[in-house]
Amino acid sequence: MPKNLGRTPPMGWNSWNTFTWNINEELVMQAADEMVASGLKDCGYEYIVIDDCWSKKERDENGRLVADPEKFPHGMKYLADYIHSKGLKFGMYSCSGTHTCAAYPASFEHEFVDANTFAEWGVDFLKYDYCFKPKGIPGELLYKRMGMALRNCGRDILFSACNWGQDDVYSWIKETGAQMFRSTGDIQDSWNSIVNLAKSQFGRQSQQGVYCWNDIDMLVVGMHGGSNNDFIGDGGFGCTDTEYKTHFSLWAMMNSPLMIGCDIRSMTDATKEILMNKDVIAINQDPEGRGAYVLDSSGWDNGQVKILIKPLENGDYAIGLFNFGDKFGSRASFPFWDMGLPSSAGYGFEMYDCWKHETIGTFAERFTADVEAHDCLIMRAKLVKL
Repeated sequence: MPKNLGRTPPMGWNSWNTFTWNINEELVMQAADEMVASGLKDCGYEYIVIDDCWSKKERDENGRLVADPEKFPHGMKYLADYIHSKGLKFGMYSCSGTHTCAAYPASFEHEFVDANTFAEWGVDFLKYDYCFKPKGIPGELLYKRMGMALRNCGRDILFSACNWGQDDVYSWIKETGAQMFRSTGDIQDSWNSIVNLAKSQFGRQSQQGVYCWNDIDMLVVGMHGGSNNDFIGDGGFGCTDTEYKTHFSLWAMMNSPLMIGCDIRSMTDATKEILMNKDVIAINQDPEGRGAYVLDSSGWDNGQVKILIKPLENGDYAIGLFNFGDKFGSRASFPFWDMGLPSSAGYGFEMYDCWKHETIGTFAERFTADVEAHDCLIMRAKLVKL
């Protein structure tokens, strides 16, 4: 059975957001090379995951999945071995329905043979989608079925359940053995999509944690509209680097797995700075995996600024101020009383700015800061005696 899979939110790269169906062996090997060369691996990113459209349209005579020989001429075992040689882990995709979302063979009624096939190939991660599920069968049962198959296939394979937050998944997903679960619809490379997905999971943070993480979908950081899918690309404009910074910070604060979706072979310096911010990654990877709770700013922000607060393992707190407003900067403020710290206690917080990478001061009773539209502040707060 799996050993410590999902102890912290998984980190890696997935092919779908940028390349969708246009994947092949060379591309995936180049992504693995770049994961190492760029320094992403050293920051904790470890999974290279192939999404939908990797197989032939039919199973073989033994009922087994077969890699498309034009896209993957050497087969999946060869590719897995190459990725492992880089010190990385290999991920693949299937679906709980009769077909995948792109109409390729899926794992319904083939769960155990597919799990064994993935194990033989050297797979370390399975994204398991929810398209074309027979209506008469509960999705909960199908995820339990694949969870059982994976846990008994002879190899540790991280189970990434992807049912888009359907069927009250929060109430049963841990019971399936999944280490992460998609709680939202598909992300788009747009500010509105980022905001809507994040806000949809406010108040859900207590329903995830160590060994079973709430996945708000893959990152769009650095895509800049560069998807071959019109829905994901959302017109081809993408977001600003400030919006990507806020996106990454939200996902980190909310313990979402950090699965990169851009073409990492052509990252800009700004994209690298965001994705490799070790101070923000440390918040996401905190060993206790505590959920973040949400406060409203008490400043003059017309309700546009939300404050996320996450307890950390060593007694510190991660504090994020997020300005969801569209027009102007806002002065955001909140009293430490709302965190449980009364002024009479004689303590304050020493604040470390995780984007400037510097201590900005010690504050008593409250914290106030200006936050520009679509921007954020992420701080690591240490309780100190005044």
